[in-house]
Amino acid sequence: MKALIVDDDRTLADLLAFTLRRAGFESSLAFDAPGGLRAFKRNPVDIIILDVNLPGDAALKSGFDLCREIRKTSNVPIILLTVRDEEDDIIKGLTLGADDYILKPFSPRQLVARIRTVLRRAGEAHPPSDEPFMFETLRFDEGRREFQREGGPIIHLTRLESRLMAYFCLNPNQVLPAENIIAQVWGTDAGTPEMLRQLVRRLRLKVETDPGEPHHPSGHRISFRALVPGGQAQGGKPA
Repeated sequence: MKALIVDDDRTLADLLAFTLRRAGFESSLAFDAPGGLRAFKRNPVDIIILDVNLPGDAALKSGFDLCREIRKTSNVPIILLTVRDEEDDIIKGLTLGADDYILKPFSPRQLVARIRTVLRRAGEAHPPSDEPFMFETLRFDEGRREFQREGGPIIHLTRLESRLMAYFCLNPNQVLPAENIIAQVWGTDAGTPEMLRQLVRRLRLKVETDPGEPHHPSGHRISFRALVPGGQAQGGKPA
């Protein structure tokens, strides 16, 4: 397995590479956002470990910008590293398509466990159904990661948003415990209730006509209910 580590702290980057090498990974290093993009284009990898506070240039100013650029052409799993736990940063990372978010400082064992979970989740992801989910005037195509209301524009979802929406669609009119949703979206060893809250919030902002009065899906505290007009979903197969 190959990993790309992008962090401007060279000592930490070397430590991460050593940790991953002991865990059986071959690692390449980059120390700023433009260098990370060049390394990614030069050598395909299985996962990217990406610090959000990277130096860059006018086009790529941070790790967030690099994540956005990579997501234009690739679904390679990305784990963001940051010292910041601000809500807006978590939302931004998830919105850009990151698969996990780890706060510094962290232990090497924690990082390896999260990497293995993200890779396992990416490998075990069920093939999207050929048939979209249909709910009266709503349509969700898991394969294309597209949500659309009748007569409305197509709304593109990130991988995590699409995974969450698919789980809601497969479990209509049910109260879904947070731990079950986290296991489905991130895996059993990754994801947190706060990351889930932010992901649900972001999904609401995209698909709700009025996010303040949610219907598809809605939630309370850390349990969420998938409320689907007309009852049962049509189309799609459980994982």
